[in-house]
Amino acid sequence: MVTVNGEKVQASGQTIAEYLKNTGYNADRVVVELNLQIVSKDKYSELTLKENDAVEILNFVGGG
Repeated sequence: MVTVNGEKVQASGQTIAEYLKNTGYNADRVVVELNLQIVSKDKYSELTLKENDAVEILNFVGGG
């Protein structure tokens, strides 16, 4: 299990890019923190989530 935004989810074995796509996030509009480290967008398809990883996803929304 991986903890994403405080919730345990089945995401082990997926890359960050796969997880974002599978859960409906727009990778261009988020910042991802993996185990307390900000992940560069160009690494999303390279980094695979592992058991006990902690992920925080910040989603930016426009508005006025």
